[in-house]
Amino acid sequence: MDASGWAKAPDFSGNAARAEAVRSQTLVDKHTYLEDGMTPVSCGQCGTEVLVRKNSVKHTSIQWTTDPASSCPEFANTNGGRPVGMSCPQLRRSIDHAVLEGMVHILDREAP
Repeated sequence: MDASGWAKAPDFSGNAARAEAVRSQTLVDKHTYLEDGMTPVSCGQCGTEVLVRKNSVKHTSIQWTTDPASSCPEFANTNGGRPVGMSCPQLRRSIDHAVLEGMVHILDREAP
C-alpha cells in the first residue's frame, strides 16, 4: 500500500452500517470522557469555576469553562498564561477540598 492510501484509522466509507456504528460510539465516548461525572468546582481564591472528574486518587480531569489566562490570576500572572506545572495551586487545593468534602467523587478508588 502506498502512503497516499494510509490512514491511522479506517474510514469505513465502503460500509455505511459500520461507519454509523463507529460514529455512534464516538459520540458515546465523547460524552463519557468530556461530560460524564464532571462536577463544577470553584477556586476558593479567585472563584474561577472548572469542571472536575476524579477517575482515581491520582488522576484528575479538569475542564476550564473560561480561558484560564483571563479568569485565573495564577495563570494571568505568568509568562504565556501557564504557571509552572500547568496548574494553579489554589485551584488544586479547592479540588482536593471538594474531594474531601464529598462534593467530587473518586470513580475508581482501587486504581493507583
